Amino acid sequence: MPGGFFVAGRIPRILQRESLFSMVAKASSFARHWPLLLSMLLMAASLILFWPGIVSYDAVGQYAQAMTGRYDDWHPPVMARLWSLFRPAEWRASPMLLLQMAGYWLGFGWVAQALSGWRRIAVLATALFPPLLGWQGVIVKDSHLMAAMLLATGLILRSRLRGSPMSLWQRIVVAILVGYALLVRANAVFAVIPFAVLAAVQGPLRVRHAVAVLGGIGLVLAVSPVINHGLLGAQDSGVQRTVPLYDLAGIAVRIDKPVAGLAPGSAQALVQSHCVKPLFWDPLGSRDQCMAAIHPLDRDTPGHLYRLLASTAVAHPFAYLAHRFAHFNSTERWLVGGHWPLAVPPSRTEPNRWDLPDPHDTAVLAWMAVAGILVGTPLCWPIVWTFAGAVGLRLCWRGQSVRESMARALFASAIVQEASFLAISISSDLRYHLWSMVAVMLGWLVTDRRGSKSLTVTTAVGALFIVATGTAARWVLPTAPANYADLIK
Repeated sequence: MPGGFFVAGRIPRILQRESLFSMVAKASSFARHWPLLLSMLLMAASLILFWPGIVSYDAVGQYAQAMTGRYDDWHPPVMARLWSLFRPAEWRASPMLLLQMAGYWLGFGWVAQALSGWRRIAVLATALFPPLLGWQGVIVKDSHLMAAMLLATGLILRSRLRGSPMSLWQRIVVAILVGYALLVRANAVFAVIPFAVLAAVQGPLRVRHAVAVLGGIGLVLAVSPVINHGLLGAQDSGVQRTVPLYDLAGIAVRIDKPVAGLAPGSAQALVQSHCVKPLFWDPLGSRDQCMAAIHPLDRDTPGHLYRLLASTAVAHPFAYLAHRFAHFNSTERWLVGGHWPLAVPPSRTEPNRWDLPDPHDTAVLAWMAVAGILVGTPLCWPIVWTFAGAVGLRLCWRGQSVRESMARALFASAIVQEASFLAISISSDLRYHLWSMVAVMLGWLVTDRRGSKSLTVTTAVGALFIVATGTAARWVLPTAPANYADLIK
């Protein structure tokens, strides 16, 4: 009897001890996984805020393709094809919003979980930055690129920092995400390939790594049209002609001699009608007098146009460089006038014949209003992030540790993409730079390397110069028009 009483007396204490151990284990598990859990809660809140999604001008056209089954390549068709799988007539834009929000928040959540301390908070704070999250609530291909790249980054970083190999399913998911990212934006190759190649490299970079990056970019550029037209069934829209036409017109208005392929008097017509603008190419594709001026070339093949551009640029290098640097300055939003356009995420769905709904919540208007204020600050000048990325790439160039090598891959992704705008770009939309901005921010949060005192001073001076000159330009230069009709005049 005493023995039985002794055993019975111990049972509650054993249960209490096991309960305590269970509570400690649960607390430990929460401490490890709270960034991912919080990101899922924030994803739910974001979906509630932006539901059923704000459909952009570009996405309205892609929705029409998904509805009609007639695809073209003005926007890469993979997004419209994906949209067509989700019963677009019934579910409208909501599946696309769900996909891009899931990739965005799960990606940020896994990146945060892979880090520790204040870096976790900084990652999630970045995700909550109003312009970033505002654009993620807009159905547009750039938001899908962001979602795919963030989710791939989170999965890779989680595995690399743990020191464990990725499982088969993780590799398959990353491959799908990378493939989708490559196809969803025409210039995404300049961001995706450097990241994909360098994320697997630890230690100093070699010539073979540069060859792999350049070869990968060239291969994707060559294969993408075949996939878009053959596999995805998109018709040629003429989009491949836009860059050479924009550049040829930009050269024509800067020289006194006629440009080969353009009719006599075309250059004068382009100048008088203000057809060539650093901001974007739109007047050349929408105004009658501008389209007439380039009409001899607008039906030419892309290959011939690029050959003509190459010979013209060699003959007039200063005119070509002046044109490209003027546009690069515009898209980097550096020495520009106040309220530089094409930056604020829309708060309403673009008017359309499909009656696509949009959020009718004052909270969305308030969120986008805050985003509209912030896009005018240096925090949303791509040139600031390009400079920060260049410094980070220099710092992590050798990539001795896993963290350095992953940061280097992120910095390289941003820098190569931004450098591509020097030669291949026709518009200055801020959304084109969102992944680069996020990649640079994550790179600095991932790396554990700190620069020398001289590098810190040089970086501070450089950043101060960029911000000071950019601010002065906004005071001195004319304020940009507020509406699209005035922008293309």
